[in-house]
Amino acid sequence: MTSLNNRIALVTGASRGIGRAAAIALAREGAHIIATARTQAGLEELDDAIKAEGGNATLVTMDVNDRPALPRLASAIHERWGKLDIMIMNAGILGTLTPIAHMDEQIWDDVIATNLTAVFRMINQLDPLFRLSDAGRAVLVTSGAASGMMPYWSAYAASKAGLDALGKSWAAELKNTNHRVNMLSPGRIATNMIGEAFPGIDKATLPTPEDIAGDFVQLCQPDCPYQGQILNAGQIPR
Repeated sequence: MTSLNNRIALVTGASRGIGRAAAIALAREGAHIIATARTQAGLEELDDAIKAEGGNATLVTMDVNDRPALPRLASAIHERWGKLDIMIMNAGILGTLTPIAHMDEQIWDDVIATNLTAVFRMINQLDPLFRLSDAGRAVLVTSGAASGMMPYWSAYAASKAGLDALGKSWAAELKNTNHRVNMLSPGRIATNMIGEAFPGIDKATLPTPEDIAGDFVQLCQPDCPYQGQILNAGQIPR
């Protein structure tokens, strides 16, 4: 384990799916993982998997929408490590797929809050620690829905389009630094969310989260050349 030795990596939505696979892959390369999720049991299973790889993790049970929790998280990271090298903004929800005219406003609010506003708040609180890294690397998990024309996906698509714009703006703010911000679009991956979105899909035919975990590792390398890009999983040289 050498390429990310001593890097401090925050991964949201880390208890399952893409977040879990990314956390394990980063830990395998030597990063210390700060794993956040709503379920303690899922985080403990992740911790076991990371330890099996010879890695280390700090577990934080929290909802990304819990506003008071974010400054506490930032303070804890500052006190223990004094910096934050890697941010994987993965936590997200699909919401209910329904026509705009029939959508309950609460569905819209929940999706935008989790997929976009929570990421803004994370960046708002953690940017000072990120800038203290010698080579900060952030990966925001986006979706092809952001630029597609998909009926009934309005809330999710809008949240991811907003995420792309947020990430590009942050990247522009970091233009004259050694920090990088990019968006990664996983595509159709065998996760619980894809099962919700496409109930009839055969997940056995899809790539797994582990298949794309290496893309997170590449985007978090100190020599990563990308900045402000929307990249598709599986198309990043390794």
